[in-house]
Amino acid sequence: MNTRHPDAPSGRPNASFGGQNRRQFLQKAGGGFGAVALTALLNQLGMLKSSAATDAARTDPQLPKPPNFAPRARSVIWCFMNGGPSAIDLFDPKPDLDKSDGLQMNKGPIVTFSRQVGPLMKSPFTFQRYGQCGQPVSDVYSNIARHVDDIAFIKACHVDTNVHDQALFASNSGMTRLGYPSTGSWVTYGLGTENQNLPGFIVMHDPRGMPVGGPPLWSSGFLPNAYEGTIFHPGASPILDLQRRANMSDSAQRRQLDFIAGLDADHQVRHPAEADLLGRISSFELAYRMQMAAPEAVDISGEKRATKLLYGLDDIKSRSYGTQLLMARRLVERGARFVQAYSGASPDDWDAHQALAQNHSRRCRETDVPIAGLLTDLKQRGLLDSTLVIWGGEFGRLPITENSGGRDHNPYGFLLWMAGGGIKGGTSVGETDELGYRAAVDPVSIHDVHATILALLGLDHTKLTYFHNGRDFRLTDVSGEVIRRIIA
Repeated sequence: MNTRHPDAPSGRPNASFGGQNRRQFLQKAGGGFGAVALTALLNQLGMLKSSAATDAARTDPQLPKPPNFAPRARSVIWCFMNGGPSAIDLFDPKPDLDKSDGLQMNKGPIVTFSRQVGPLMKSPFTFQRYGQCGQPVSDVYSNIARHVDDIAFIKACHVDTNVHDQALFASNSGMTRLGYPSTGSWVTYGLGTENQNLPGFIVMHDPRGMPVGGPPLWSSGFLPNAYEGTIFHPGASPILDLQRRANMSDSAQRRQLDFIAGLDADHQVRHPAEADLLGRISSFELAYRMQMAAPEAVDISGEKRATKLLYGLDDIKSRSYGTQLLMARRLVERGARFVQAYSGASPDDWDAHQALAQNHSRRCRETDVPIAGLLTDLKQRGLLDSTLVIWGGEFGRLPITENSGGRDHNPYGFLLWMAGGGIKGGTSVGETDELGYRAAVDPVSIHDVHATILALLGLDHTKLTYFHNGRDFRLTDVSGEVIRRIIA
């Protein structure tokens, strides 16, 4: 799929409709005009390409589209640990760090936020080896530890900034700057979604607040706004303003949507350079369809008690994140393409500048059982093979101490892991140095991570492009290599 979409059609078509202007024609088209007649109209005006596939894609941007090659995964659940979890305290112990505890690190100038740069600090946690692969895991992640033979660890990631919002932008969009489409937007742009009654790209944030950077993290950037992430909020009503007003009937709402579609079509004729028309129509239509499908998809009340226990819903500490991941399973089960679930919001996130032992113990208590439950549940339902599960944050933590047992940001060497969806379990790629400071063996960039996600979904990252501002853009910019060693 070499998907190159122009920003706007060239030229301005001119048409008449039996003496009527376009608005009169559209208003007289009657109820049920909707997207089908709109497509025919735009075709008549020469505003759509001639192929049926392009017509369908432009009429409803969320319709399924063919991948470049056979996919290994159908959907993604990204467990995003907001704030920067420490690999050397969770999955990548360093014996030399234990031996050097209290000594000064001799690695040249270190960029930190704090002036209180202290000596090297060993991990406050103990590790054991798990599974046939013998992967070490910290005692605070003992439930995830039981799944290491299904997990591929990417241990030498790096990013170009140690600032939270910039690193979050990079993790999501490949760029440290605002204005670029997120990974979920690129995925739904390339593949659409399998359930037209649900958004293709869904985001769930921590009840304590949004991550630093906020909604731009799941923005569609310069892609049509139909591919932007839809927020499912914490609480009893995850989808705000979904239900129609009590005094509006279904038929009245349908007529309203058809009227809006007609006005938008007329506006598109008058202003052909505006590319968001079909995205607006699509969002209205999707909201209309969601009124029936979405409440059932996010209603976990009917789940078995054993399933709720599996996700940690019996524990007040893990209940919130467990609810997010149980909803995520229900959503991908029903055809959602890309779900992101954020853990942590400042100051209750993974940003352990002080008292790392207490911080990471709390965060692991919140996420360990839910993530392990997700992996178990997906596997039991036969969904793990088609669902790519990702764990990680925007960067890691330094091996030196700061502010009474905390660690500062480390963008030079950190860890992500993936499971399911075509992943070769029980494997690892790359290594940081003996102290866990810098990527030393087989470093992996954010572009490499994104290229791998797309490849597992059947998309060639070099061909998934969008023409914007004079050139073709892609999620991986001008670099990125698929991490072949972790693919089964």
